[in-house]
Amino acid sequence: MSTTTSMENTKNKKNLLPIILIAIIAIGSGAGGAWYVIQNLDTTGETTQSHKKPVKFIDIETFTVNLQPEEDSQYLQVGLTVKTQETDVVNVIKKQMPEIRNRILLLLSSKKPTEILSIAGKQQLSAEITDEIRQTIDSEIMQEEILDVLFTSFVIQ
Repeated sequence: MSTTTSMENTKNKKNLLPIILIAIIAIGSGAGGAWYVIQNLDTTGETTQSHKKPVKFIDIETFTVNLQPEEDSQYLQVGLTVKTQETDVVNVIKKQMPEIRNRILLLLSSKKPTEILSIAGKQQLSAEITDEIRQTIDSEIMQEEILDVLFTSFVIQ
């Protein structure tokens, strides 16, 4: 009888091993998942991925302006696209487009060619255009939804 009991104990131990391994894996997976969620929480306690709004690109008609003279008369032809979050700000920009175009036109025509030839000059110009667009919008929340202004073409002659 002792031989049968020892064989049963061995079988019980063998059957218990897969259960223990599955439990360890489940606990590890749960802990890893909890760690991942905690790492992706924003300050309000909600995951940041659930609040990302889609991006919308708004094309603005091409501008052709005379630049401030340095040596010879030169002009700038530039295509712009506004990058925004896809919210009500898109409709506001479309409604304000005449004022936005006026502000951009005045800004572009105030520049000298040497100010905007370099990469840094173009980046600065992009930031200034973004600020001009934001100034046409009353809501501070919507102003933050204007993410960037991108150049789609840029020619100085």
